[in-house]
Amino acid sequence: MTTGLDRLRELRAQGVLEKAYDQVPGLLALESGPGGPRAGSGTAGGAVSAAAAGRLLGGLDADAVLAHHPRTPVVTVAVTGQSTVGHVIDPLRGELARHGMLLRPVLGEHGTYLRDLTDSGSELWTARPDLTLCLLDAETVFAQVPAVWRPEDVERAAQEALGRCAALAEAAPGTLVLNTVPLPRGHSHQLIDHRSRALLGAVWREFNARLLRLTESDPGGRLVVIDLDPLIGEGGPVTDPRLAGHAKVRLGAELLAAYAREVGHLARALAGRVRKCLVLDLDNTLWDGVLGEEGPEGIAAAGTLRGEAFGTFQKCVKQLGSQGVLLAVSSKNDEGPVLRALSTHPDLVLREGDFVRINANWEPKDANLADIARELDLGTDALVFADDSPAERAQVRHGTPEVAVVALDEEPALHVTRLLADGWFDTPRLTDEDRARTGEYHRQRERRALHAGSASHEEFLRALEVRVGLAPPRPHEFARMSQLTLRTHQFNLTGGGHPESELAVLAADPARLLLAARSADRFGDNGLVGAVLGTVTEGVLHLDNMWLSCRVLARGVEQACLAVLLDRARALGLSGVSARYVPTARNHRARDLYPSCGFTRTGTDGPADAVVEFHHDLARVPDVPAHVRITETPGGRGSDEPR
Repeated sequence: MTTGLDRLRELRAQGVLEKAYDQVPGLLALESGPGGPRAGSGTAGGAVSAAAAGRLLGGLDADAVLAHHPRTPVVTVAVTGQSTVGHVIDPLRGELARHGMLLRPVLGEHGTYLRDLTDSGSELWTARPDLTLCLLDAETVFAQVPAVWRPEDVERAAQEALGRCAALAEAAPGTLVLNTVPLPRGHSHQLIDHRSRALLGAVWREFNARLLRLTESDPGGRLVVIDLDPLIGEGGPVTDPRLAGHAKVRLGAELLAAYAREVGHLARALAGRVRKCLVLDLDNTLWDGVLGEEGPEGIAAAGTLRGEAFGTFQKCVKQLGSQGVLLAVSSKNDEGPVLRALSTHPDLVLREGDFVRINANWEPKDANLADIARELDLGTDALVFADDSPAERAQVRHGTPEVAVVALDEEPALHVTRLLADGWFDTPRLTDEDRARTGEYHRQRERRALHAGSASHEEFLRALEVRVGLAPPRPHEFARMSQLTLRTHQFNLTGGGHPESELAVLAADPARLLLAARSADRFGDNGLVGAVLGTVTEGVLHLDNMWLSCRVLARGVEQACLAVLLDRARALGLSGVSARYVPTARNHRARDLYPSCGFTRTGTDGPADAVVEFHHDLARVPDVPAHVRITETPGGRGSDEPR
């Protein structure tokens, strides 16, 4: 059987790997199915596969890849650490390729991590990395203890190491990634009395716990600490004593590869490529049995060993839903029995209200997934589909290749592991808006019902009672604003977004304008739904970008924000406002925003995919749409006060 790696070798032998780079994610996805290299835990085996793929891709000409696929995200990753850490490059390259990204690595010298991360003239600094990996190991602490030592000496050295890590979090370039540190048996068992050994274990765990807590005091979101304990629990030994002794390689290949997998998930999240919706099959996926054949009494998620495994899977899914992952169903079943089972079956943890969309019918599943994406106003690339049927998964891969597919099988005890293996929903930070997302989508149903019962769209908007505020972001809102800029594709005027740390810097710059748009209506508070970034130079406000959540499109929010912004620019005595629209694959809905608000196009017409420049002379500022009430402006006024 030909594997994805075999196909990669063929493409490389044919000299067309750069041209075919868009095929690489799909080829590497073939490695993750049951029975393949990622069978079982889904961590160690998959990581080895990523390392092999990384070695195959190591000779790629990145410029040639970008010439063929100019929209391929390039992630610059600086790598340094206490010991020899270059072995992480191959698996990291493979993991990023699996997510459709290109790695540009910058490797520090052995043992120079303090200089690498604090000297602004170092190669790692000048590379302007997106991610900086500083791999810590036991020598980060033990290098500072005397030849003959006690647990108290280790505690003192650990405290000093923690101080260095805290300083690095403030000084290092890009998003800094640290890790918890395994305690090798070769150190712990140098203590021959169990009391001292237990004390050392406590000291070491306290050190790791305090490392993890460093993220709590990081308001800018520039620090991530990866906990190695779960990875060690599923992988091989932490290190090979021979490599550690002779080559100073103190973290083993399997552990580094599993770590690279986690970093790949982080890089994907920082690039705004987080999946938003989990679509689940039902029969033998969410519950044991086939509803249409055995009836509700024949399905189970409790009471038997297999049933309990399905119940555990449902609890995991519900936990994801509680954190803002949208849940949906695509099942080949009749709708009535499915809804009754979800409402009344005593075994089920998940109920109808946990799902934002339930498609129970006999249509092809790729069509159902496209329908779910359309109803939720998402792209199909925001979906993850989990199913136990190889035929259904193959159809989805063929018909909707942008959907991430989770391969389940007849062993429900592995459902949780396989669902979580790829970290599709991982995000640097969770916000209040994330936790409220499912409720917001249920309110969307109420809005659609109001729209369906209105005589016209205008009548619907008047009945909706839209309220909009536009003002500087509050300190706690930078995480949500970063999410919005990175994940919004449909209404993103120039493409791209900003990590949380960048937004904090932009907000503090007196020459920059950063505003948050908040919205509410008769059905509830939508929260922070938009952002505006601008620069004031020579009396002109240049709009660098605007973002707006697809949840509030076509309600006049975008026109209201621009009207308030133009009014504020005129009140400040500015001579005009300039803006530009950069076409992307997904933002065509925003093309006409500026002309609709009185901006005139500057320059000559170009091709459809060309950047378009606009200008507004502020001679006549558009009114806020009549159905919108302004609750806050950059000047602190609401619509009840004179403009």
